[in-house]
Amino acid sequence: MTVVEPQGYSEKDADIRHLCALSGVSRAGYYRDLAPKASKRDDANLRDLIQRIALDNRHYGYRRIAHELKRQGLLVNMKRVLRLTREDNLLALRRRPFVPQTTMSRHGFEIAPNLTRGLKPTGLDQIWVADITYVRLAEDFVYLAVVLDAFSRKVVGWALADHLEASLAIEALDMALAARDPAPMSLIHHSDRGVQYASIAYLARLNERKVAVSMSRVGNPYDNAKAESFMKTLKQEEVYANAYLGFEHARRQIGVFIEDVYNAKRLHSALSYKPPIEFEAEFCRDNRNPTNQDGALSPN
Repeated sequence: MTVVEPQGYSEKDADIRHLCALSGVSRAGYYRDLAPKASKRDDANLRDLIQRIALDNRHYGYRRIAHELKRQGLLVNMKRVLRLTREDNLLALRRRPFVPQTTMSRHGFEIAPNLTRGLKPTGLDQIWVADITYVRLAEDFVYLAVVLDAFSRKVVGWALADHLEASLAIEALDMALAARDPAPMSLIHHSDRGVQYASIAYLARLNERKVAVSMSRVGNPYDNAKAESFMKTLKQEEVYANAYLGFEHARRQIGVFIEDVYNAKRLHSALSYKPPIEFEAEFCRDNRNPTNQDGALSPN
């Protein structure tokens, strides 16, 4: 076979490359300059939508804003969203937290091994993760206990109190058990080694429902990373953005954030930028099974 001219580009392309070399510009730049460009009106309309999303979700970065635009039916390049958010200084709010100690792991209760290492949930109610954090009021601290489904990231139980007794964690657990009613021997409950989770009363609750107990290694936050991630989100997007007047005010606002924002509206990158409630609904519809009865844990 005889090659008459180099393959991959035409004579015209060769002329363009020669002219670009003489002009000192790249071929990519030449073709980019020929490409149709969005009008200033298009940029203004998109900027207006971005500003509305950013004002409604003060802690959204450009990635979540871009995915929210896609959910509204717009096809938009993420780099364009980044450019416009930078031009308008629409930066996600961040604040360095003050962290009082909420975990007391030096106690005489029995410590359970970590059963979740190497496991990846494939359905609902296979692994729950639990944690406790503080919430600062105007002149005091209160404490929040949460239980999350590790598969969907949904908060399935939570409780707020002005103490760190085991009853705080039990209240959150009871809410989760009542809401999800997991089948016996189907669920692993994972937490840190805090005295609340190792207490006789808390373990008795888990044993009654035949829930396996798992605890993190000492000083290793990665063992309970999903719960830690939720706490970080809660602090940055709710707690640090508000000045709570008192306990009831904090309870009401945090409840709205968990149920109406985090579970129902917030776009989670780990869930293909879907809210947990929507993710669970799609999963149950696709699997035609509202629980994890047929699901199984898989190794990472």
